[in-house]
Amino acid sequence: NSWLTLRTHLSLIAMIILFGVFIRYDEESDTHWVETKAHDNITSDIENDFYFRYPSFQDVHVMIFVGFGFLMTFLKRYSFGAVGFNFLVASFGLQWALLMQGWFHSLDPQTGKIFIGVESLINADFCVAGCLIAYGAVLGKVSPVQLLVMTLFGVTLFAVEEYIILNLLHARDAGGSMVIHTFGGYYGLTISWVLYRPNLNQSKRMQGSVYHSDIFAMIGTLFLWMFWPSFNSAITDHGDGQHRAAINTYLCLASTVLTTVAISSLSQKTGKLDMVHIQNSTLAGGVALGTAAEFMISPYGALIVGFFCGIISTMGYIFISPFLEKTLKIQDTCGIHNLHAMPGVIGGIVGAITAAAASESVYGKQGLINTFDFTGDFKDRTVLTQGGYQAAGMCVSIVFGVVGGAIVGSILRLPIWGDPADENCFDDEVYWEVSATFHTSMKIKPKSPMISSQLPDEEEEHQESIPPILEYNNHMIHKQQDL
Repeated sequence: NSWLTLRTHLSLIAMIILFGVFIRYDEESDTHWVETKAHDNITSDIENDFYFRYPSFQDVHVMIFVGFGFLMTFLKRYSFGAVGFNFLVASFGLQWALLMQGWFHSLDPQTGKIFIGVESLINADFCVAGCLIAYGAVLGKVSPVQLLVMTLFGVTLFAVEEYIILNLLHARDAGGSMVIHTFGGYYGLTISWVLYRPNLNQSKRMQGSVYHSDIFAMIGTLFLWMFWPSFNSAITDHGDGQHRAAINTYLCLASTVLTTVAISSLSQKTGKLDMVHIQNSTLAGGVALGTAAEFMISPYGALIVGFFCGIISTMGYIFISPFLEKTLKIQDTCGIHNLHAMPGVIGGIVGAITAAAASESVYGKQGLINTFDFTGDFKDRTVLTQGGYQAAGMCVSIVFGVVGGAIVGSILRLPIWGDPADENCFDDEVYWEVSATFHTSMKIKPKSPMISSQLPDEEEEHQESIPPILEYNNHMIHKQQDL
């Protein structure tokens, strides 16, 4: 805790100094906006970008702090850590993101200043989303200081890969399938692999969910699901691009829900639903459509993407998560491989194919130019070339996630960060003041975070009935019980 206090204070002091040196208001948030309006013949304040972007910023901001935070509250004794450390990581990360993204994207060469507006705030939230995705892989197994270090490097890596993908390769990725989800997913998975804990079964009593913790997690799911159209359309071009991105994401998410429910039911001999699938796989469509959201993928195309994502994500929780832990030694607490990494790669592939298949007959000549920003140095680029660069962007995000995660994971292995012992993982009491009533109300059986919920009294009744197998592999439990 002393490490956390010191680190937090030093971070705050550093941010104040860096913001004082570099950060300034842009022309639309500065008091000189009046002069800018007169110079550019702007007749109304409604033309200020604030009025176009702020509604989307609100939605994205809720997703970051409420959606991601509550989605991770499924662990029965780690809700404080899920929401509280999510709050900490996001608040620290967005400040560092404004600096890193500013240095790479909007540093004024004449003044050496970074000018920020409402779109800068949205992009900072996007950057933080990648780090929160990575947090999901190590949820309950790292200290808050490790999380801050992970975020410091994660934001830095994000800013670099974002610059390469969006500026140098000139790939389009409005909803961040590649830049946010693929990078964040593989960054977190690689860190979890490096930080593998062979004796994690010592905290088996802490693992898993209870009825009320799954309900809280479902709150996060619903907030994310409702606002994902805003997430994918927040920084697209005003007008048809933003409109189309919201429609496509809306339809894709709806399709994913139906497929997830069907596959979840089919995966059980009893036909019952697994709450883990409903909390997570129902969101995979929003991830997978991030790249192609503003493209002319068509409404039925959006439904198709959602259909396949629901299948792949749900099957990932059933089969791939156990494989990752048993064979590859990746302890993925939240299953981010199935919600972010795989759907992110699918999104990159869909974006590359959709871009390569674009035609003037569908988009119109000016529509192609506007959608893919074929201007300036890229005015002679063809759609086939654009498709190739889209695929290259996906590869860049994977490389940055894996290589960056391996390096950062090695740093986090150093015995100086105050990480919890194996027997104390997934327990709020290590880092939080917890009331005495909390302990008496939590005397229930150890259960995987991916096992379908039971009521607390049912859990106590069946405490001795669970076979000793891998903590995360609930579906192996179901299979053994069926046998």
